[in-house]
Amino acid sequence: MNGNILSQASLGVIGGADGPTAIFVSGSPVWTVILLAVVCLAQAYLLGSIDFGVVVSRLLFKEDVRSRGSGNAGTTNILRTYGKKAAALTLAGDMGKGALAVLIGRLLFGAFLPVPDAAVYGAHLAAIAATCGHLWPVWFGFKGGKGVAVAAGAILASQPVVVAALAVVFFALAFSTRIVSLSSITVAVLYPVFTALWCWYRGGVIWFPTLCAAIMGALVVWMHRANIQRLRNGTEYKFGEKKK
Repeated sequence: MNGNILSQASLGVIGGADGPTAIFVSGSPVWTVILLAVVCLAQAYLLGSIDFGVVVSRLLFKEDVRSRGSGNAGTTNILRTYGKKAAALTLAGDMGKGALAVLIGRLLFGAFLPVPDAAVYGAHLAAIAATCGHLWPVWFGFKGGKGVAVAAGAILASQPVVVAALAVVFFALAFSTRIVSLSSITVAVLYPVFTALWCWYRGGVIWFPTLCAAIMGALVVWMHRANIQRLRNGTEYKFGEKKK
């Protein structure tokens, strides 16, 4: 169903002798909507702030991965520094927290807002907040990863068809170029495009998921700005090559 929370909702007030006492949106007071949004964003940000790259490196190797390699806490640096097992644990944790944040956001909005597509709004708000938590984790000095894994988990929980299409693009580029950053940047740019097309195909609300996807994509691209400069210079690292 197309539209959004406010345009599809009916507004009303409960009045008293001293004037209106509450504003309602489709039977729910506006303060309830605001409270749900705050809770949704907070839980997603805090979950996103659990940086599994840092957790895995500290628990298994007694050091902080951010002091090694590229200085990034993401899966790629974990893989180059500690190997496949540590990278798999990091990837699973970062994707899992993104998916969990989205599921909680979907549940909160879907259960407490009697508005069409309410769960969609909660899911996408949570996705952005979880990504921000991963990029700037409150638990680890606001220095985290680049957001690809947590975004993938969030998309998997909200739009599995979209994440499948993005995965095809990612791995096709990664295997052909051996440049992980190029694959990440490309799928970040394509994410809002695929989201808009999928929402249009399904006949659901389009503008809000697409806007949130564009924000998430822009965040990921911004975090790869140093990689973009190295790509321009022809000096970006190719997976499997020896460091100079």
